[in-house]
Amino acid sequence: MKTYRIALLPGDGIGPEVVAEGVKVLSAAAATLDGVSFDLEEFAAGAEEFQRSGDPFPETTFEACRACDAILLGAMGLPHVRGPRGTEIAPQLDLRERLDLYAGLRPIHLFHPTHTPLKGYEAGGIDLLLVRENTEGAFWSREQKVDFAADVVDDQIHISRRATERVCRAAFHEASRRQSITRRGKVTLVDKSNVLPSMAFFRRVFDEVAAEFPAIETERVYVDAAALYLVRQPERFDVIVTENLFGDILSDLAAGLVGGMGMAPSGDIGESHAVFQPSHGSAPDIAGQGIANPVATILSVAMMLEWLGNETRPAAVLVRGAVERVLQSGENRTRDLGGELSSRQMGDLIVAEIGAEIGT
Repeated sequence: MKTYRIALLPGDGIGPEVVAEGVKVLSAAAATLDGVSFDLEEFAAGAEEFQRSGDPFPETTFEACRACDAILLGAMGLPHVRGPRGTEIAPQLDLRERLDLYAGLRPIHLFHPTHTPLKGYEAGGIDLLLVRENTEGAFWSREQKVDFAADVVDDQIHISRRATERVCRAAFHEASRRQSITRRGKVTLVDKSNVLPSMAFFRRVFDEVAAEFPAIETERVYVDAAALYLVRQPERFDVIVTENLFGDILSDLAAGLVGGMGMAPSGDIGESHAVFQPSHGSAPDIAGQGIANPVATILSVAMMLEWLGNETRPAAVLVRGAVERVLQSGENRTRDLGGELSSRQMGDLIVAEIGAEIGT
């Protein structure tokens, strides 16, 4: 029996609610696997832990996460809880950096025409993957000390060859993997190389890596134009690769095209560790009401099952298929999508669909 150890970091706000639904779906899918089990252990981290103990990310929690096979995270941070630099508590960023989770994968898929504010798009008509460099870029300065009495505060954009090469290669590998499904095989670099020297360097390294993948089409788009094209022509994109801050912004914009943050899963991938989480935040305004959309978390569970390896991939396919079939009905919608389903009801529908698929 192969046992996968999964660290659960429910976090703040709606995090515990959506993680509960993700675990429920994981259990249903895992029951279909022969010779595989999951050992789930929950750990405290986030803004509420900071308020309780003074440490948002205890070292014992980090060491436990590092020892696990994968990490499932809910949401961390609360707008009113700030650290000494005036920024929100964000242990998820510490986790990315300390485990070197350099490739942020943000899949964007339209499951139902009513989920998009755009006209004329059917299910599957918007299907792209944003690959975000996670470890440097404009986030490089986030740990600097700030003198709030000063007249000027500067942030640094840090772009290294090593980080750029590996995230670009990750994007090309993802395009190659998707090619068998989408028949596209295209990587779009999004930068601001017309203004920023750091971005010109990013583009040069991208071009060098692109030469290693002659079968994959490439294009290069400035970030402001990319924001426009995502709204007007999202079908032009297959895989997008970009710097940390640009990826942070564009992934939220792209999520808005397919129903919002509750429909946007993510995986932060390194060489030997990975964190999977919904792209949304802690949404404290609706926490405890049971109305948060758990689909992004459930799709993140599917990403985790895919990443863990061949033994768990059939369960990933099962989860994705169940989500797709549930959302084929325009009636199956949570509050953010204009419906009335609770978090639990959406999770139950997906679990039931898994059961129906395997005949139980």
